[in-house]
Amino acid sequence: MTTIALNLSADRATLDPVPLSRVVRVELRKMFDTRSGFWLMASIVIAAVISTMATIFFAPDADLTYYTFAKAVGFPMTVILPIIAVLSITGEWSQRSGLTTFTLVPHRNRVIVAKLIASVTVGAAAMLVALVIGVLGNLVGTAIAGTDRVWDVSFGHGANIVLGSLLCLLTGSMLGLLFRSSAVALVAYFVYALLLPTVSGLLATSHEGYRDVQSWVDLNHAQSALFEGSLTSDQWAHLATAATIWLVLPALIALRMVRRSEVR
Repeated sequence: MTTIALNLSADRATLDPVPLSRVVRVELRKMFDTRSGFWLMASIVIAAVISTMATIFFAPDADLTYYTFAKAVGFPMTVILPIIAVLSITGEWSQRSGLTTFTLVPHRNRVIVAKLIASVTVGAAAMLVALVIGVLGNLVGTAIAGTDRVWDVSFGHGANIVLGSLLCLLTGSMLGLLFRSSAVALVAYFVYALLLPTVSGLLATSHEGYRDVQSWVDLNHAQSALFEGSLTSDQWAHLATAATIWLVLPALIALRMVRRSEVR
């Protein structure tokens, strides 16, 4: 009996941890497996097609440029992608599957990193699809209107648009980690995305001192430059500082809370 116990202990000691790539594949599959998850992913393409069609039919002929289509398609992405990120993170707690997940993969950091990689992968793929749909919209829209095709989005500008959308996605991931509740995290995101920019804008118009520091402390304000074109060095500094305040530091605090919290 003693020999068998020692052999079992030795076998357990030689077991390798679950590879991160396998955990990422599992998280990607979980994002598509359910009916709600599938339609949430499908809504990315649906929203891009609807935005493109609306631009073709309602935008003035003079505004039928690729930037117009990219901007129209990118707007719903900034709403849908954070929802995907929130649900990916909070699913372990909202659906009470965390006990199983963290038992199979005891290192919680590995699970969180896998969720982030899966969300960013889906977000980047979705934005590339959206930009391609924008290309098709520009081709079809200008053909219908009989105007010249204008390709006024450079590769760098397109990369900035993707980066801006991914920052919105990562904000959803951060809020999901911080609150670990789908409903609370989604409400917090819409407060952050809709209410705080309004309050910040009002403060900037009424207080000169805040106006001078707005670009450093208002992530939405600093992030908006990504959708407008190339950034100057000062704008990159503003974005990095605001992202550290609103994204990196809260994410580190949330990750520490997740590591110390009791899993039920």
